[in-house]
Amino acid sequence: MTEILTRDAVDVVLADFFESRIRRADPLAAHYALLWRRLARSSVGGKRLRPRLLLDTHRAFGAPHPEDAAVAGAAFELLHTALLLHDDVIDRDVSRRGQRNLPAEFAADAADAGLTPEAASSWGDASGILGGDLLLSATYALVARVRPVIRGELTELIDEHLFRAAAGEHDDVAFGLGTAPATSESVLRMMANKTAGYSFAAPLCAGAVLAEAGERAAAELEQVGLALGVLYQLRDDLLGVFGDSRTGKSTISDLRQGKRTLLVAFAEGHPEWTAVRHLWGDPELDEAGAGRLRAALTAAGAYAAMTELIETQRQEAVATIDRTTLPNGLRHELVGLATRLAERAA
Repeated sequence: MTEILTRDAVDVVLADFFESRIRRADPLAAHYALLWRRLARSSVGGKRLRPRLLLDTHRAFGAPHPEDAAVAGAAFELLHTALLLHDDVIDRDVSRRGQRNLPAEFAADAADAGLTPEAASSWGDASGILGGDLLLSATYALVARVRPVIRGELTELIDEHLFRAAAGEHDDVAFGLGTAPATSESVLRMMANKTAGYSFAAPLCAGAVLAEAGERAAAELEQVGLALGVLYQLRDDLLGVFGDSRTGKSTISDLRQGKRTLLVAFAEGHPEWTAVRHLWGDPELDEAGAGRLRAALTAAGAYAAMTELIETQRQEAVATIDRTTLPNGLRHELVGLATRLAERAA
C-alpha cells in the first residue's frame, strides 16, 4: 500500500511541480529551462525514503487528508534533492547515483563550449547552488498547500530540521578542514544534525503532524528517527569506503576528500594507518592508493569496530522503538527498517 501511495501520489505531485516550473522557465532563458529540466531529473532514481517514512506514519494514524500527505511527501523529496545539490558543490563531487551530477553536467557544457576549466567549474557550482536554493524555496511553497490547521506546525518542523542540517554540514566541513576537533561525540552529533534529523526524524514527525496524532507521538518519533538516522549514516560511511561501486555509490570519494568519519577515527594512531595516512585526502588518489587505505583501515581494526558499532546502534534503535506507544504496525515496520539500514549494500 505504501509503495503505491509513494509512487503514484508523491511522484504525481513532483511531476506536476517540475512541469509547471519548466514551463515558467522556458521564456526566461534556455539555460534556465535546462536547469529546471536537470533539477527534475535529479529528483528521479532515489529511494523515496523520506516520503515513505512520512506516508507509513500517516497511514498508521488513520491516513486522514491523503492529498496533504502526498504534497508533504513531495516537499521532503525536494528538500532532500536540494541538500544533495549543495552537498555535491561543497564536497566537489561530480557524480550522484552512478551518473554525472547536475553541477558536473553544467561544467561539462561549459567546457565543451570552450570555457577554461576554472570558468567551467564556476558555472557548474553556480548552477548547483542556485538549483539547491530553488528547491529549498519550493519545499516551503509545497507545504503552503496543506490545510491551514497543520501548515504552521509542518513549516516549523521543516525549518527546525533544516537549521540543524546546516549545523551538521558546517561541522562536517570544519572536521575535514581541521578547524574543529572531530571527536567521536562531535562526529555522532554531526550525523544526528546533518542526516538523521531531516531524513528520518522530520518525515516521521511530519506524518504524525499530518494525522494530528498528538505531541507524544511526535516526541517518540523524533527519538526513533534520530536513532535510525545515525544508524543509516554509520552504514553509509562504511559503504563509502568498503561498498560496491557497481551500486552507483563512490567508494573513493570520501578517501579523496579526507572525510572525517568514525571509521577513520577508529584507525588513528595505529601504525598501519599512520604509514599510509598521507594518501588520505589526496585529491588525485587512485584506486591503488584507495586499496592501500582500505587495507590499513582493516588492519587497524577500524572496519571491525565500525561493524560492531553499527550492530550496537541497530540494537539501540530497536530498543527505542520498543519503548514507544506507537501503533503496533508502525513499530513493526520501523524495527524491520532498522535491520535493513544496518545490512544495506547501497
